[in-house]
Amino acid sequence: MDNDRQQVFNLTDRSYLNILKKDISKIGQSVGLPAKRLAELDLVVSEIATNLLKHAGGGEIIVRPLTDENAKGIEILSIDKGPGMADPAKMIEDGVSTTKTLGHGLGSIKRLSDHFQLYSLKGWGTVLLSRLFVTPASSPVSSRMGVYPIVLCKPGETLCGDSYATKANPYFIKVILADGLGHGPLANVASQKACEAFKKSVFNSPNDIIGDIHRHVKDTRGLVATVAVYDITHKVWKICGVGNISTRLCNAITSKTHVPYNGILGLNISSRIDSQVIENETGSYLVLCSDGISTRWETSRHTSVFKYDLSILSAVIYRDYARHSDDMSVVVVKVN
Repeated sequence: MDNDRQQVFNLTDRSYLNILKKDISKIGQSVGLPAKRLAELDLVVSEIATNLLKHAGGGEIIVRPLTDENAKGIEILSIDKGPGMADPAKMIEDGVSTTKTLGHGLGSIKRLSDHFQLYSLKGWGTVLLSRLFVTPASSPVSSRMGVYPIVLCKPGETLCGDSYATKANPYFIKVILADGLGHGPLANVASQKACEAFKKSVFNSPNDIIGDIHRHVKDTRGLVATVAVYDITHKVWKICGVGNISTRLCNAITSKTHVPYNGILGLNISSRIDSQVIENETGSYLVLCSDGISTRWETSRHTSVFKYDLSILSAVIYRDYARHSDDMSVVVVKVN
């Protein structure tokens, strides 16, 4: 499916650094990073890890291979619950340090990255985003849709029971987030089959696509899912969900919530499900979360995060509300 396999690395001790660098280097190799970029990736990972340990006592590093033909590379998100920074922009300047070191870390990461952003709040912590591409583009490739996911297994599992997928044509942009019941291999099969049915469905109404999925996954343990379709002509979202996927259209000021139907796809759903229509206000983004993220999630403390790359928005929601007792998904979708 669309999920480029993300991996999370929990960094709490410097002795893990060499293993961390090797594992992330393998991901870089898998997308075709040339030798020079792999060496730069190694430096970026070293600096990120050093900063996490030195300033925050450790944290999480989430790595995603980027496999789009026009932008192959690797995305790194560093997430911590450290003291945060009062002035993140100043801390990026070479020579600035809070621990009497040379202070070149953040500046080095920024120079070596093709895309770099730092979001931090004093007393909350920090999210750092770094992307390195096989062939750095001189300007971003324009697209009608951007998808910014964090999709991670329950700790201890190797297969994720959550899956997402997207598709588009000249008139509609479509996205699904599916969560197989439970976790592990059987949950993975259910969510993957749901995404297959989503990809094959010829319908443009979310409730009709949900019907296709329901019929296609009857031989699985079942799942919950939400399908959202953006009507490019009329600039509205049509959304239909079954089960506990949390779906909101939000921006820095407002939030509109989709209320899903009760039921389990593949087992029992209402015969009268319909799609909810929500106008896409300028600056709004669709956010879908599986139940591995607390349903209480909100972003009121982070009004400025909407000015950043939306991978940082995904990371902020994950950092504040991930349960770590199930598969965890945050998928942010932006349409132009």
